[in-house]
Amino acid sequence: MLQKQLTKYQQIEKVLKECQQPNYRMKQILHCIFKEKKTDFNEMSVLPKNLRDTLTTEIGTSLLTVEPLIEQKSQQVRKVLFNLSGDNRIETVNMTYQAGWESFCISSQCGCNLGCQFCATGKIGLRKNLTAEEITDQVLYFLLKGHQIDSISFMGMGEPLANPHFFEALDIFMNPDMFQLSPRRLSVSTIGVIPKIKRLTAEYPQVHLTFSLHSPFDEERSQLMPINKSFPLLKVMDTLDEHIKVTSKKVYIAYILLPDVNDSLTHAVALADLLRSRYKKGKLYHVNLIRYNPTFDAPRTFKQVDEKQVKLFYQTLISKGIKVTIRSQFGIEIDAACGQLYGNYEIKNKKTIQVND
Repeated sequence: MLQKQLTKYQQIEKVLKECQQPNYRMKQILHCIFKEKKTDFNEMSVLPKNLRDTLTTEIGTSLLTVEPLIEQKSQQVRKVLFNLSGDNRIETVNMTYQAGWESFCISSQCGCNLGCQFCATGKIGLRKNLTAEEITDQVLYFLLKGHQIDSISFMGMGEPLANPHFFEALDIFMNPDMFQLSPRRLSVSTIGVIPKIKRLTAEYPQVHLTFSLHSPFDEERSQLMPINKSFPLLKVMDTLDEHIKVTSKKVYIAYILLPDVNDSLTHAVALADLLRSRYKKGKLYHVNLIRYNPTFDAPRTFKQVDEKQVKLFYQTLISKGIKVTIRSQFGIEIDAACGQLYGNYEIKNKKTIQVND
């Protein structure tokens, strides 16, 4: 059995214990990181010099495990490509709303092996599951630069519930000595990993849950999202019903409109019928319609979105009594779709290598 890898925070506690330091030292260090925004032990003057030296020797000069490579900006969106150990890369998106609210869309895996046909990240394949600190350091990077952390969504690269370190990352975000986030400010999007949804329901009932559905028809969903063969749609819906019963919280349904594939009126009616057949007649389900954003490196490409069809789909759901929103589009001009900045970097890097060769 493989020994569990310690997070940097656990490593710090280990060093403190070995040095027979008082219990309050850990709180002092966390205060320096999360309040004073210091990640270099040498700058933590509250600590004795010999302890600073020991921590630097044992853990390093910088606590961040992610390194920014490329940053792209638009009016409301900032997208960063981070480098990780082992020459792996991930993307993080920071969205700023007109009211000043700052939201962060973070990655949980480098790549993904679940093969959704419309997703550029899936084309990469799974390179690695991020550690808990690689997940949380995406947000810590922005915190250290003075950003306010209002909400976090696990909707970046990868399937969060397929990562064994996901729940540990939730604990770090909610830790009162660290990010101090209420679970109500955390959202996780899944394509339907039933056992982990059940764990989320039991242990983290206040975390918001989004289910990526994308087709109300089982066979078609299996073609678009192969995971449907392992976790069929109706079994996932039963699990979501149980989540609603236990938590009394609404579940969001993400639905990417793929032109001439899943955006017909037949699909809209079937989606409405599916939700109305669920617990409390679907009143605690809320559909987020997402316009398909063309990606250059997804397994399949689809046509440009027809706005008339988007509105017709929306109106059909409304007429059936379904709560629905058309999601606003942010950052299209900087390739806001997951995996695009990564893919552009990879292509450019390969060309550079070929030229050098």
